[in-house]
Amino acid sequence: MILFDRVTKKYGKKGLALDRVSLHIAPKEFVLIVGASGAGKSTLLKLLTREEKPTAGKIVVGGIDYDQLKDREIPLLRRKIGTIYQDFKLLPNRTVFENIAFALEIVGMTSKEINFTVPRVIDLVGLNGKEKSFPKELSGGEQQRVAIARAVVRQPKILIADEPTGNLDPKHAWDVVAVLEKINQHGTTVLMTTHNQDIVKKLKRRVITIDGGRISNDTSVKAGAK
Repeated sequence: MILFDRVTKKYGKKGLALDRVSLHIAPKEFVLIVGASGAGKSTLLKLLTREEKPTAGKIVVGGIDYDQLKDREIPLLRRKIGTIYQDFKLLPNRTVFENIAFALEIVGMTSKEINFTVPRVIDLVGLNGKEKSFPKELSGGEQQRVAIARAVVRQPKILIADEPTGNLDPKHAWDVVAVLEKINQHGTTVLMTTHNQDIVKKLKRRVITIDGGRISNDTSVKAGAK
């Protein structure tokens, strides 16, 4: 599903953001990516979504060799990768339903398709009854679940969750994690960056630790589950 082979990313005089990183993530895995700020986590994610290009090394995602990827093909690639962030990025003047539907409108789905698909995703993330609510009327955890719904409504093969619980209290953080686990159980590969050690310890998933641009530890589920 995801292959990094000796991937290096250098930013001018800033030095190495990633240094010969090699990893393989299988389809349907749920992987936690941890490390201090500036360790290289965000760079790794930007390389995956093709916001950045590697200085050296090879990246293959879902059978797509990024060396062969043309600029005009990048939007199609990004439709296969859903992304959520710490700060939700919802449209304030659109309802829950409209925020999620927007992701389908921009790829040309018909109203009939949208009206069929959006309620199913709202149910998946546990927001039934909130369809007509605006973001300001929701809790932080509910807003993040709207963001997750918008990211998965096009049924991406991969979901990148970049510090999705960073702005949430513990209860809402675990609500969001539960939704991500449900999405993973439906067959989506999930990559989640986090600083929350409580989540890392209790979730018992594969943990990839990045330190100074290198993978310093890669702990499998079996190794992590005592």
